[in-house]
Amino acid sequence: MGKIKGFMEYDRIKEPVIDPKERIHNYKEFTLAPKPEKLQEQGARCMDCGVPFCHSGCPLGNLIPDFNDAVYQNEWERALSILHSTNNFPEFTGRLCPAPCEEACVLGIVNPPVSIELIEKYIVERGFSEGWIKPQPPTHRTGKTVAVIGSGPAGLAAAQQLNRAGHQVTVFERDNKIGGLLRYGIPDFKMEKSVIDRRLEILEAEGIEFKCSIEIGKDLKASQLEKDFDALVLATGATIKREMPIPGADLKGVVQAMDFLPHNNKAVDGQHEREEKFLATDKNVIVIGGGDTGSDCIGTSNRQGAKSVTNFEIMPKPADSRTEEHPWPYWPFKLKTSSSHEEGSHREWSILTKEFIGDAQGHVKALRTVEVQWKKIPGERPQLIEKKNSEKEWPCDLALLALGFTGPEKTLPEQFGLTFDERGNIKGEKEYQTTKANIFTAGDCRRGQSLIVWAISEGREAAHQVDTFLMGSSLLPQKNKEGDLVAS
Repeated sequence: MGKIKGFMEYDRIKEPVIDPKERIHNYKEFTLAPKPEKLQEQGARCMDCGVPFCHSGCPLGNLIPDFNDAVYQNEWERALSILHSTNNFPEFTGRLCPAPCEEACVLGIVNPPVSIELIEKYIVERGFSEGWIKPQPPTHRTGKTVAVIGSGPAGLAAAQQLNRAGHQVTVFERDNKIGGLLRYGIPDFKMEKSVIDRRLEILEAEGIEFKCSIEIGKDLKASQLEKDFDALVLATGATIKREMPIPGADLKGVVQAMDFLPHNNKAVDGQHEREEKFLATDKNVIVIGGGDTGSDCIGTSNRQGAKSVTNFEIMPKPADSRTEEHPWPYWPFKLKTSSSHEEGSHREWSILTKEFIGDAQGHVKALRTVEVQWKKIPGERPQLIEKKNSEKEWPCDLALLALGFTGPEKTLPEQFGLTFDERGNIKGEKEYQTTKANIFTAGDCRRGQSLIVWAISEGREAAHQVDTFLMGSSLLPQKNKEGDLVAS
């Protein structure tokens, strides 16, 4: 695979970007396409390593050495075919995945790894620009019907796979447009929504029916859905926002990140005007939570013209490189500086918010914090210890809570009579099947809050099981327990 000694001849490349001072004035993607020959050189860096750990590091089981080699050989259409064989939506993962494959790259032991995600993105972008990505409707129909509830990456992946098997698939979405958190949780500067729309055109042309603004259990009874369809797939996500039960949490200006971001995305889309309570303009903004959602809040706040943006993280500052606790090829907990951080923010580590302080009008005006340290005890969970005399007050006009989700909403699963696991997720352990034989579950509502790449994988795996349930067997691809695709 790749070029013999290519890893010695070529360096890792990064995707060129527009300068932060320029890009914060709009919500468009700010990346610039590398020259094809640079991507070919990057493909050449892929080593003939014998055991491709990158392949195992990918939740989808992407055949990474194979498409890297195809790019190196300038066989882009073949690369696209290889990539699409395991990943329904590489345009999503090529933009939004944290790339665990790169952390598992064998070259990464001694050198910067191959820029796998970059290659992935431009394979599919080349595919769209050349017109290689076309609808592929099934050649026959089984007469079976499947309803998919939820149109995020898990739901869309399940829908496309089941449609390929010949079933008639209908996707129900309670919001007014398809895409779930891809559309309303991810800012446009990370992925413009035209990227979703062009893929939806393909899915519709393949025969999938989409129904928006319908909330199952409210607009359409769950019992009626069971009567109308032979099988159901719940891909509703994990949407219960984690609260912060401290004094002042009910003050005006204390806003959930996943209320702030969807509101802005809809405004960018022209669906409504911005409301003052969701505006960071000329405000001291504090984002509580150091993950990707927190980063998205930072980038959005800067584009709205915030006076200042500060990011709080309760965990200690990670190391710049791998530690002994996270050896290769495992995912390393190391310092990540996102594009939004580069655009302007102050980061604080090992800090705990104790209180939101309000003014006479009931609006937040400051946060009170303490510094913390984590005490590690072998065999036990780390203990959080507050440092004495470390209290500090921070001016704040808008506090954004980017604390993640605790699990799926319970109303709909309860209407179906389903049960939950010990973490509060929809129980679907055995072959993605719930306690009802005709109802399956996939994505964050089954495994808990996770990555887009895992959601696509879950949707694909659930589709295989649904197809088997309906037909007795399935030719849809499936992974084994080790995460590798089963040979067909």
